[in-house]
Amino acid sequence: MRATLRWAHSDLRTHRGEALFLVLATVGIVLSLLLATALFGYATNPWERVFEQSRGAHVWLHTARSAQLSKLTGLGGVESEAGPYATETTTLTSHGTRAAVELRATPQHLTIARPLLLSGHWLDPANPDGVVLESHLARALLAEPGDTLTLLGTARTVTVLGIADSAEPRYDPDEQPGLVWAPPSVVRTPNGQVIGLRLTNPDDTDYAVQRAVTVLGAGVIGEVATWQQARAEAQGDNRLLGQVLGLFGLGALIAAGLAVHGAITTRIRGHLRDISILKAIGFTPDQVVRVFLLQHIAYALLGAVTAAALTRSLGSRLPGRLGDAIALWQGLPGHAVTLVAIPAGAVLFIAATTGLAAWRAGRVPPVPTPLPSVRGGAATPLVGGRLSAPARRALGLRVPPALVLGWHTAFARRTRSLTTVARLALPLLLIVVAMSAWTTISRFHSEPGRIGLPAALTVHADAGLDDRDTRALLARDPQVAAAYPGVEVAALVPGQTATIALRGFGTARAPYPYALAEGRPARGADEAVAGQGLLDLLDVRVGDWVRMTVSNQPQILHIVGRSIETENAGRVISTSLDTLRENDPTLYQVRLRPGTDVRQAAGRLTAAGDGRLDVHTVTNPADGLSPLRGVAAGVIAVLALIGLIELLTTIGGTVREGERDLLALKAIGLSPRQITAITVTATGCTALAAVLAGTALGTPLAHWLINTQGRSSGIGAGIAQSPPFLLLLLFGTAAVLGAATLSALPATRAARRRLADTLSAAA
Repeated sequence: MRATLRWAHSDLRTHRGEALFLVLATVGIVLSLLLATALFGYATNPWERVFEQSRGAHVWLHTARSAQLSKLTGLGGVESEAGPYATETTTLTSHGTRAAVELRATPQHLTIARPLLLSGHWLDPANPDGVVLESHLARALLAEPGDTLTLLGTARTVTVLGIADSAEPRYDPDEQPGLVWAPPSVVRTPNGQVIGLRLTNPDDTDYAVQRAVTVLGAGVIGEVATWQQARAEAQGDNRLLGQVLGLFGLGALIAAGLAVHGAITTRIRGHLRDISILKAIGFTPDQVVRVFLLQHIAYALLGAVTAAALTRSLGSRLPGRLGDAIALWQGLPGHAVTLVAIPAGAVLFIAATTGLAAWRAGRVPPVPTPLPSVRGGAATPLVGGRLSAPARRALGLRVPPALVLGWHTAFARRTRSLTTVARLALPLLLIVVAMSAWTTISRFHSEPGRIGLPAALTVHADAGLDDRDTRALLARDPQVAAAYPGVEVAALVPGQTATIALRGFGTARAPYPYALAEGRPARGADEAVAGQGLLDLLDVRVGDWVRMTVSNQPQILHIVGRSIETENAGRVISTSLDTLRENDPTLYQVRLRPGTDVRQAAGRLTAAGDGRLDVHTVTNPADGLSPLRGVAAGVIAVLALIGLIELLTTIGGTVREGERDLLALKAIGLSPRQITAITVTATGCTALAAVLAGTALGTPLAHWLINTQGRSSGIGAGIAQSPPFLLLLLFGTAAVLGAATLSALPATRAARRRLADTLSAAA
């Protein structure tokens, strides 16, 4: 054991830099995997906790006042009901902001779907004008317990008693009105009602919705909200961040494992004499394997423990949602097990890749076979074997010998060369994927019109302002490029299992500029474009006809294109305003001129409307993905570190193998500078091949991954963006020049070695 430890200590002193890089790479990999796990927990557990603690309803049916909801009593598969509750749609104002809300007449005591209070207290009969706000709505209105809110267009006011979390779909200024729990006395002019159904089997949600709609009649159904939709909205971008971190973490782990395997294999080839001496003095094959295995397991263990300690102690202090995610994750029951399991899994994977290479070290014979540098009587030194015909012709054409021999050294042994290029190309490939993700997010910010967001503002006009006056008011602003009138209604899909968003934006004279990824724009009567989420929901494709129900009236549309839709999980079908039966505009999509400050424009329009316009900025999904840029930067740094380890391994192997040919190269008249150029050229050619392979494979892989994620989220394929060609060129050039520069110093030292050292190395 003492001899084993002395060998390991000597090897560590010789390869300090490589050991440090291995430890740092392991830290980065394990940190990525732990952060991915925390983000998954952050995305899923808060909503599930609220749903379970509040005994949430799996289905919420919003109906007309005429619906006979008593028919749902005793419906098969329904465990219990919440409501029915009378509802009133109105707008609340506070601190200069306004929000569309649903006032829900709620009793004081609830057993199903009871909100979880965050601050304040629940409804109190002693305060007949007191209400409780859903938390997202409260943040939008900047409201706190004790504040007074005004119902727009009236003198009525309500007092905020509390703020609560709910498992229902959260407030969205463009899609979903905010939820306000109020005593029946506040809901004075109800225009609808709602009932929640808690099911015995959540997997039967679609069937339960279909039966409920059949019993009540499609004509009275306004909207159907299910627990799957609410959960997907609550998870939002956090789940995507977790998936990205997990993907790159696993990719980096594989790259690190291959880098360690390559490092040990190369070191074994360079230390054949030392290993033979160890066996000659009594080391068994198992002891030789144990030397390499324990040494690299120690590196991996040190890195994994460091990553776990950093996550445990400093993770919650990270800025933004990463810190929030880790703080929440550390409070979950399975946190301690995960904190141990992930680092342990990473160490075991690195140990497995290390063990395969170390096993080869155990098979080295006690008396190594000498490797001649000149074979078959050739007069030219054969670095890696006999020169190929193209190499001999290049020498005949007076191509510098250093370039020819460097190319020959890099690619003479095909299997070994391909393996080296593949190991070096893997981290470069993942870096290209990370750069593609960064470029795609930047495109979301810089060109929102190309991802389905041509409008920057959404404007709702009061009932006292007609279409002509509203358009004239918007057109007077010099920064408004166009204002598209529109209508958005909920429609029942065939089978009556869910509701989708049916939109009519623009007119035949001024069509709305939808971002199309497939097909053509909707120009004729009854033509429409649909999002990927709707195509998947209805199992249709571009070119099909679809039938839906709006207020008990059928609407049949021909899908002629697929649009990129970032809202409502892509469950959107859009046509022109002229096509819809109900075509009185209820909102306006406002497109601003380039370079206009969106918030200033919203403020000007609000002021110009004199309280008659409700102006909201359109939410860009890239805003929630901003932390992904930091993730991409961290991933690129970890992958670059792994690539550097592999590059140092390649340089070391090339220098050691070149030592055997050093005497022959000097004998034929090559100067030390030319001998150095051989190693530099070999390293540069290997790096160039890896860059070309990584870029050629990474670009289509990035497109596939990003478009697959877009398709699964309902946005649809067609959003992926490759990095600019100039950026890829700079990346490749930096990688090749960096590799050549790193190899220059060890190659120079090897070329200027003393004759005695050269003979010793070749022995």
